[in-house]
Amino acid sequence: MPGQPALFLDRDGNLIRDHHHTCRPEQIELLPGVRDALHAALREGYALFILTNQSGIGRGIFTWEQYHACHARMLQLLELPSPGFKDVKAAPERPGEPSDYRKPSPRFILEMLAEHGLDPGRSWMVGDRRTDWEAGLNAGIRSCAVRSGKEFDRDDEAFARASGVAIHQDFPDFVRRELGLAGSL
Repeated sequence: MPGQPALFLDRDGNLIRDHHHTCRPEQIELLPGVRDALHAALREGYALFILTNQSGIGRGIFTWEQYHACHARMLQLLELPSPGFKDVKAAPERPGEPSDYRKPSPRFILEMLAEHGLDPGRSWMVGDRRTDWEAGLNAGIRSCAVRSGKEFDRDDEAFARASGVAIHQDFPDFVRRELGLAGSL
C-alpha cells in the first residue's frame, strides 16, 4: 500500500511575503490564498513540511529566537488543524558553508520520506528558487517553481523547463492545477 503524499514547502516567497531576511513577526504576511490552499491539501491527506534556508541567522542578521517568533506568527495566521506541519527544518548556514540541510541538499526530504513512510511518487517540493526545485529533484520527488517570490531569470526558467519542474504563479495555483483541488479552495 503506498504511503501518504507530502508537500515540502519553502517559506519565504511561497507561503509568506519575502522581506529578504524576514526577522520580525510584524513582517509576516501570508501570500493570497495560501491559508486555504494548505487547508485543502491537509483535507486531501497531504503531510506538510517546511524546508527553509535562513542564512540571516548564520550571517548574524537575526537570531534563532527571532526566527521562532516569526514562525509562531505564521502558524497563528494559518490556523492549521493539528498536526499542521509535521516537521520544519531551517538551515542557518550561509551559502557556501558546509551544511547537511541547506537546499539544494535533499537530506531533510529523504529523512522525512523514510521516517513517515511517505510516497515519493506523490510528493512535491514547492518554492520560488532554483535551490528549492533542486532539493526536490535531488530527493527523487517532483518539484514546482512558483512565481510569487524571487523573480526567475532566463537560466532559472530554462533549468525548470529542462528538468521537468512544474511552473505556477503561486502555491494556491499549484494546489488547484497539480493537486486537482480547485473545488476545495
